Amino acid sequence: MFVNILAVVLAFLGMEFMAWFTHKFIMHGILWSWHEDHHKPAMKHGFWEKNDRFFLVFAIPSFFCYLLGSLNENLRILLFVGIGISIYGLVYFLIHDVYIHKRFNWFRQLDNFYSKAILRAHGAHHAKVEKEDGESFGMLLVHPKYYRSRKSNK
Repeated sequence: MFVNILAVVLAFLGMEFMAWFTHKFIMHGILWSWHEDHHKPAMKHGFWEKNDRFFLVFAIPSFFCYLLGSLNENLRILLFVGIGISIYGLVYFLIHDVYIHKRFNWFRQLDNFYSKAILRAHGAHHAKVEKEDGESFGMLLVHPKYYRSRKSNK
C-alpha cells in the first residue's frame, strides 16, 4: 500500500518537472506551432486552441500506465503511476485553464500568497509572445521572486 501511494506522489511530482521540460523545450521549441496560439490570442478560432493538443501528449502515457498496470500483475505499479499523472493533469487543468485563463467560470479569484504568485509567474510567462526569451515554464513550483508583491518589485 505504501509503495502504491509513493508511486502516485512521485509520479505527480515528476510531472511538474515533465511539464516544465516539455513547456520550455518542446512547446517553446519544435512544437511552437501547436503552442503559439496560446500566447497570441488573436490566432485563436473559437474555444479550442491548437495548444489543447498537449492534453493528449500527457494523457496517452497515463492511459498506457493504466492499461498495462491493470492487465499485468507484475506491472501493477504502473497503474499508480498513471493515477499520479492523471491527478497532476487534473490539478494542472484546474489551475491553468480554470483559474488562470478562466476558460470556465467555476470558481472565483483566490486571494492568498501562493495563488497570487502563480498568477504573477504565469503573467510573466505570457508577457512574451514569441517562443524565445521566455520565463516561468512550470506550473506548481513558483520562483520566489513571484511571491513578492508588485509594489516591492519596483
